[in-house]
Amino acid sequence: MRVVAAAVLLLVALAACGTDDESVATTETAAGCAHVIGATITAAGDGYEIAATVSSTETGWDKYADAWEVRDPGGVVLAERVLAHPHETEQPFTRSLSGVSIPAGTDTVTIAAHDSVLGFCGDTFTLEVPQQ
Repeated sequence: MRVVAAAVLLLVALAACGTDDESVATTETAAGCAHVIGATITAAGDGYEIAATVSSTETGWDKYADAWEVRDPGGVVLAERVLAHPHETEQPFTRSLSGVSIPAGTDTVTIAAHDSVLGFCGDTFTLEVPQQ
């Protein structure tokens, strides 16, 4: 019971720390994974434009960040940006996706990057959704 109480207090303390930025990075760090290290979201006429900055230990066509996803708070994939080639000489790199449809009432979205070998295993990045 003490362990559970301590864990709850730690989570409350971490949540209270906050950040000056509207975005929050998670701590799902794993070596060799593709990590989303930054992202922006802009309201556009046909939805939203999202730009994600990805850092990945790429070795060429045999291992590279090959996509990133936009997910709602429940983990539902709202959009995907396929990355058609390796970026081993351009690290980190930023790519955008426009026309992203986000359901009304969705306060945040999370961006997750996919590694062609390891899958989804790196840091994600959460954005507050600006209301249109």
